[in-house]
Amino acid sequence: MLAKLGYKQELNRSWSGFSNFAISFSIISILAGCFTNFGAGFNNGGPISISWSWPILGLFILLIGFTMSELVSAYPTSGGIYWWAAKLGGPAAGFFTGWLNLIGLIAVTAGVSYGCATFIDLTISTYSDSYAGNYSLGRVFLIFVIVLALVSLLNIFSGHLMAIMNNVSVWWHVVGASVIVLILLFIPDQHQSFSYVFTERFNNSGYADGSTTSVAFWFAIVPFGFLLTQYTITGFDASAHLSEETAQASNAAARGIWQSILYSVLGGYILLLCVVFAIPDNAQGQPDNALAGLGVQPIFLSALGQNWATFVLFISASAQFFCATSCMTSASRMTFAFSRDGAIPGSSTLQKLTRAKVPANAVIMVGVVSALLSLPALIEVDVNGTPVPLAFYAVTSIAVIGLYLAFAIPIWLRWRHGSRFELGSWNNGSKYKWMNPIAVAEILIVSLYLMMPTTPAANPFNDAFEWKFVNYAPIVTLGALLLLTIWWNVSAKNWFTGPKHTIDDAVLQAFDERLD
Repeated sequence: MLAKLGYKQELNRSWSGFSNFAISFSIISILAGCFTNFGAGFNNGGPISISWSWPILGLFILLIGFTMSELVSAYPTSGGIYWWAAKLGGPAAGFFTGWLNLIGLIAVTAGVSYGCATFIDLTISTYSDSYAGNYSLGRVFLIFVIVLALVSLLNIFSGHLMAIMNNVSVWWHVVGASVIVLILLFIPDQHQSFSYVFTERFNNSGYADGSTTSVAFWFAIVPFGFLLTQYTITGFDASAHLSEETAQASNAAARGIWQSILYSVLGGYILLLCVVFAIPDNAQGQPDNALAGLGVQPIFLSALGQNWATFVLFISASAQFFCATSCMTSASRMTFAFSRDGAIPGSSTLQKLTRAKVPANAVIMVGVVSALLSLPALIEVDVNGTPVPLAFYAVTSIAVIGLYLAFAIPIWLRWRHGSRFELGSWNNGSKYKWMNPIAVAEILIVSLYLMMPTTPAANPFNDAFEWKFVNYAPIVTLGALLLLTIWWNVSAKNWFTGPKHTIDDAVLQAFDERLD
């Protein structure tokens, strides 16, 4: 089937269907996104932003997954998203989709690696008061660079090693999440009520004067918290990017996408609910919303004590390292595929494989750009008296926007093709007629929200405006789209013709003749 699509087998096809599922499940990583972005959800809506937003958005994302499963079944190539767009919409669609996907994959690699570094630092700080006393953004950034270097080295060593690591990662996430759930259920002295978890509203965004009843609260503040769900449940396109290394990819990669989403939505919801139930009371006997707004570490420390909190954070930090490794694998494979078709400057270098059939140069490029993209994390930001990692949230927003906009283009084009679309062995039948438009609408709406200023001081028309508060996600995303548009019209349209064949055209002709 790969030959029919125009490619010779270059990568090592040693991944099983479970390994394919495992990489998307590892990148989604409920032990990463659920914890690193907990504050983004809680501060923008409170408990309801988690107990209601997560399952509702999760259903929409599962719908997106079904539409993408159909596409990967028809076109199981490492180029994945951009290859589908080029096939269905021509070179321009492929060019823009590929770059959006690449930007998103690099950003998600940066975001997960920085989150991992943060949790490594939190784990040690929770265990050691002296270490905690010397906290600095520079220290966290140094750990971040070390994490990037380690995941890069692991990816360069062996592609098959990545398959094994992802298999281990699945069980680490399943067992680790289960252990954390049990700890949160049985160790705390008290738990919050169902009424608190499912009806309590909280607005720590700085907008609408803290209102939790206004129109602005429901249609602006709560949607800011969508980042928690949308960022956590992303990166599942990895199943497509690793399809050329997966046996029976037409079915296995399709299942890998939707199953990784489904199990992550269910597992992540249980995990998040347990965290919210475990939020301790303050000195006045009321739920300590201020403490919870600082993230999961203060919740764990107050509700579980030092030893148990350290243990939970260690499980999460380890899972995030697995996740960062998987993100690097996916991003490097996309870079390899896009370079194979000449779309990236330095393509001849980036598409080279080592003796182990690993795109090592692509791995290095992703690592370096991830570090550069995260440099604003060194800027210290204080929001309403609370240190907030706005730069980290911006990187995660860029990841969500880039990846999901890249998903939206081929999903929309497949809908436009209608019955002309050549179905793979796994497909949605006639349900694509309503699935695909809903999937695209969800992506566009959430992307717009993630480009908004997340605090009043980030609004240039506000008297308290400062550049350090700015959500630079729209600057990077829209700026990249502007540069890509100029590049396409000035140059790229003259030489980028879409996916190039790496197999003799006579072979493709033979396929066509056999089908005729």
